[in-house]
Amino acid sequence: MAQTATTSTINAIDREPLRHGHRRRGSPRSGWLLAIVLTGQFMALLDASIVNVAAPTIRVDLHASGGGLQLVVAGYTITYAVLLITGARLGDLLGHRRMFLGGLAVFTAASLACGLAAGIGELTAFRLVQGAGSALMLPQVLSLIQRTFTGSARVRALNAFSAVLASGYALGQVLGGLLVGADLFGSGWRPVFLVNVPIGAVLLLAGPRLMPRDGERAQERQRALDLPGLVTLAAAVTLFTVPLVLGQQQGWPVWCWASLALSGALLAVFAAFESRLARRGGAPLISGRVLRAPGMRTAVVRIGLVMALNAGLMFAFALHLQSGLGRDALDAGLVFAPAAVAFGTVSLNWRRLPPRWHGALVPLGFVIAGAACVLCGLLLRDGGSGGMCLYPAMAAAGLGAGLAYGPNLNRALERVAPTDAADASGLLVTVTQLGQLVGVATLGTLYLNRLTYYARYTPGTAHASAQALWLTAAALAVIALLGVLAGPLSGRRTPGRAGTCGTAPE
Repeated sequence: MAQTATTSTINAIDREPLRHGHRRRGSPRSGWLLAIVLTGQFMALLDASIVNVAAPTIRVDLHASGGGLQLVVAGYTITYAVLLITGARLGDLLGHRRMFLGGLAVFTAASLACGLAAGIGELTAFRLVQGAGSALMLPQVLSLIQRTFTGSARVRALNAFSAVLASGYALGQVLGGLLVGADLFGSGWRPVFLVNVPIGAVLLLAGPRLMPRDGERAQERQRALDLPGLVTLAAAVTLFTVPLVLGQQQGWPVWCWASLALSGALLAVFAAFESRLARRGGAPLISGRVLRAPGMRTAVVRIGLVMALNAGLMFAFALHLQSGLGRDALDAGLVFAPAAVAFGTVSLNWRRLPPRWHGALVPLGFVIAGAACVLCGLLLRDGGSGGMCLYPAMAAAGLGAGLAYGPNLNRALERVAPTDAADASGLLVTVTQLGQLVGVATLGTLYLNRLTYYARYTPGTAHASAQALWLTAAALAVIALLGVLAGPLSGRRTPGRAGTCGTAPE
């Protein structure tokens, strides 16, 4: 598609009333849509972390082995990451509203089944189904925002999306600690899953009434599902995800490294196949226009890095606070609350800063986040609790991550045509999830390996853990530095290219 065609498409959407069930910005129906999809997103993100706090209780109650418990925690993430891009394309083909509600129904039913599971095998299977429901549901959130909102309303909606994305993971640990600690009616760990059921039921009742109906989009309906590309990509992501999730538990055996190598080979096959399909006039799983959009590749790298930093920070520091310092799950979760609040606040309000500053916010965010990680490591390096200074340091880490994520996401999406919204949302949400996986796997492995090493020479668990955490904090700073260097440091815009809108307003 030529640049002028794409630009005119976006301009036409901004000028004309939205057809086929989509509402003008500011309409009551669009407000309800945003509330529903962001609540669904929050639930799904919450479930990625809330089970971590309940894991010890699950292990005792269901007599689970270490490997079985690892699959309970990881099963959700595996199917979630593998099926995200597929979920995005299905939304494009069958309707984003329809797929959101369908994914929400699967997720809610699986949550009920998880809460009632009688054994570790059942719980693992239902967690896999939960992840599949999330993969069908979450890619539709960005697509619906892109198609429903325009101009400043779209910016506000994207900022709210970023805020929910940040708070879901951190608040999951806090809520998990509350629910497990309360032991409602002697139910132990089960409320961490059952809490989704009433919320999901309300959304399923409200969604069909309050969300705009999917319109007929003849051009998009003609796009095939690209089954060969789908299978190849799913296999590549599976081979990449499984060793990252299980490698530390298994001691990184040969099969983990072979799986990662094969994943890279399949990604190369996928890229070659998709390029050939596009040249033949077919419909590749990820549109080439999305990848060629100005700044998209930089945005993908930076989103992956900031989510790796954020997830690695939460994971390694949670291990230190609970295992090293002996703090309970709720207390440890509350340490991360300032980071979640700061991330959310920044995501909602960064547009209030002078426009001439916007281009520099992403590298500045990485600098602040890296410095805050080092400060947190220093505060805990001697084996102490860090005192009250730890809370503002965590807030600074959240502030920096919010600056690195929100403006980056907005800049990437504003240059993608509405017809490519599903491809862009699937790509960016997948990168977000894989970034979190890489962060947990690499930084978690670094922390645990160094913990074992320092435990031999450093007296006391707290001191060994503190030394391991300090090295992990330094690694987090390196990731932040990579984020700074991954793209431009100034606010100058990338010139428009064919297939993009290039001149989208800041």
